[in-house]
Amino acid sequence: MNTRQFRRTAVAVTAAAVLPFALAACSESGKDSASGPAADTTASQAATPEASAAADKPFGPACAGVPKDGAGSFDGMAKDPVATAASNNPALSTLVAAVKQAGLVDTLNNAKDITVFAPTNDAFAKIPKADLDKVLADKATLTKILTYHVVGQKLTPKQLESGSFDTLETGKITTAGSGESYKVNDSSAVVCGNVPTANATVYIVDTVLMPK
Repeated sequence: MNTRQFRRTAVAVTAAAVLPFALAACSESGKDSASGPAADTTASQAATPEASAAADKPFGPACAGVPKDGAGSFDGMAKDPVATAASNNPALSTLVAAVKQAGLVDTLNNAKDITVFAPTNDAFAKIPKADLDKVLADKATLTKILTYHVVGQKLTPKQLESGSFDTLETGKITTAGSGESYKVNDSSAVVCGNVPTANATVYIVDTVLMPK
């Protein structure tokens, strides 16, 4: 074998040895691009809409009593401003009567992006009748109590986990909890939360909140 033939043979052997490693490297690179950060990001993005949708849904034991359709349903309430939406929910009839008595219907309906902690009829029933009648007859006191239940921003369940918020009454309320269990001022439990209306988010509570 002369020198030229030897060199040709050496080059061929070298190329044959290098090629499998080059192909393997390309294959590994392909795997990285499919299962690396880009793939993780895609998977995360795919999961996000579902997580977001779950977070937007109303929750709590009292939600089961909300009508499935009509103006008093979740879909129906979402189309109306908050005072009107509440008037279509039979469990909030005492609150609605109090709001009308205080002359706050237009105030609540015209407000933008608020949160209302709405006491149920049973919440008002915890107050002795004589005391409740006295409050309903005193517009200034009634207005103070009702506006204490309103926060001037839409609150998500995440924000309720540990929060302190200014109310329209100018006092503060505190919230704590997680998942589907939250309390306001350590005394009033959210029984149906994250209910959307046209201009507000509503958290239905089982005890009337009293300002200091």
